[in-house]
Amino acid sequence: METGSRNIVHFDLDTFFVSVERLKNSKLQGKPVVIGGASDRGVVASCSYEAREFGVHSAMPMKMVRNLCPDALVIRGDMELYSKYSHMVTDIIAEKAPVYEKASIDEHYIDITGMDRFFGCLVWTKELRNDIINNTGLPVSFGLSVNKTVSKIAAGEAKPNGELEIPGKMVKPFIFPLSIRKIPMIGNKTFHMLRSMGVSTIETLSSIPVDMMERLLGKNGIIIWKKANGVDTTPVIRYSERKSISTEQTFEKDSTDIIKLNQILVAMVEKITYELRKKQKLTSCVTVKIRYSNFDTHTLQKRISYTSFDHVLIETARELFGRLYYRRMLVRLIGVRFSHLVNGVQQLNMFEDTPEMVRLYLTMDKLRIRFGKYAIRRAVGVKTPAEAEAYMKVKAQADEEEKIRMEQWFANKILNGRWFK
Repeated sequence: METGSRNIVHFDLDTFFVSVERLKNSKLQGKPVVIGGASDRGVVASCSYEAREFGVHSAMPMKMVRNLCPDALVIRGDMELYSKYSHMVTDIIAEKAPVYEKASIDEHYIDITGMDRFFGCLVWTKELRNDIINNTGLPVSFGLSVNKTVSKIAAGEAKPNGELEIPGKMVKPFIFPLSIRKIPMIGNKTFHMLRSMGVSTIETLSSIPVDMMERLLGKNGIIIWKKANGVDTTPVIRYSERKSISTEQTFEKDSTDIIKLNQILVAMVEKITYELRKKQKLTSCVTVKIRYSNFDTHTLQKRISYTSFDHVLIETARELFGRLYYRRMLVRLIGVRFSHLVNGVQQLNMFEDTPEMVRLYLTMDKLRIRFGKYAIRRAVGVKTPAEAEAYMKVKAQADEEEKIRMEQWFANKILNGRWFK
């Protein structure tokens, strides 16, 4: 059991999408609101507590929503507006918090360890919560405890629009009576497996021998067992708007072939967007870089709504490239970077009337996981056989030249006797 040596806060914006919509339209207050595709083929991205009372939940088909709650007010959703409010909350936290981590579009962790020596941790956290509410109008709940797991569970129990502190000595009495569903990392598959074993509460889970948990779930079993016992040493990872994923390519021969440059750009975006989805990340900023043959380097970036969809990011990257490449000089290098990353499953196309696009991406990614990341690609980003052969020849020649250079470098070192002194 951990001691109370750390003080970790978890802030969670309550029914975030719905709350933003209610800021736009006060008539939505107190009514069952559902965010998602408006047609019967759409699905739920978020819903209000009033809608949940009818059994509505995220990812539910909209046709079922209408059967359960005929009076539900269905709103298409505005990811650009939600992204704007998410950044507003982050800016407020960044101004006051010593170390914070943006865990998702509507969640933040803050490490305020040691603050109790100067200013009460609970008092400080309450003041920050009030600042968020007063400056954004959004309801927000927080949990304050000794680690990330317990503070997240506490924030969930504090909802809606509440606050809860769990001191170190109260961790087990607090979490033990709760359902195992409350533990982060326990998804549907693990939940049903544990329930089939007769495990329903965290207390029962905590009493299972750790070696048995490891046999059942591997390394994740050990982590889940520790969480069930109130132990979590995971640090709050300092959030930086510079956190990014990127790729770039230097050409063996400088080029002005606009078709080829666009082809390469699409392939690069497709590659790192797949990496985003694999890591369950979303980006809200795209940067494109061009280096000309005279080594002049120019970059351009654009803030966008949170996404990890190829078709959105490719369009943005092409737009930026078109604005950058106006000199018609030979290009030596192009690069793409996605920054302002947050964790998050892809919900964006739940706002659409048809879920086909989501299924398409899921299918493509499954094929890549099974057969390799190049198993399926957009035609525009794929080299023809002739182009691929030419590229491999150039690459092989460059590799051979590099090998010769390295051999000469080692030979000079030995001849000069520097490695034998």
